[in-house]
Amino acid sequence: MDDSKQLIKIAVVGPESTGKSQISTYLAKLYGTICVPEYSREYCRNLNREYTLQDELNIFYGQIALERSLEPLAFNHLLICDTTFLTVKVWCDYLFGDTPEEVKSALKNHSYDFYLLMDIDLPWEDDPLRDFPEPEQRQYFLQVWKNELTELKAKYQLISGLGEERFLNAKKALDSFLL
Repeated sequence: MDDSKQLIKIAVVGPESTGKSQISTYLAKLYGTICVPEYSREYCRNLNREYTLQDELNIFYGQIALERSLEPLAFNHLLICDTTFLTVKVWCDYLFGDTPEEVKSALKNHSYDFYLLMDIDLPWEDDPLRDFPEPEQRQYFLQVWKNELTELKAKYQLISGLGEERFLNAKKALDSFLL
């Protein structure tokens, strides 16, 4: 990557089963850059127990390290992130009642230029790593994400739509931001 131009970091975030990974991969391919995958997916894949606060901290550090390791591979001064460690805050607050201070502090210094917040209008897809299929749970977490992004004073766009429409809406939002 040419260092003369600032890296633009785009975060694709939201509740479970909202198409974050598909949208992230699609956008990275479309814009000719790399997608930072969700670290927690690999971390939790073979975790045969309830996760702990320490697991959340491990995911926090792992997501940051993974993102930093892939930044030099970004093309066109654009990095697409399939979620961020803000997810750790969402889960820690929900599961443990609070978030470790190092995560809260990092949120102030580790920013993204634009967030695509995935809406809950997609049908739920069952997955062993997902926990909250009920509509009221999905609505609750969407509101949590809106609150967190507002608290960060983040620039974000809610992305809705089914099938191809969702991809086009994500592209349109990102195009508008990049102009």
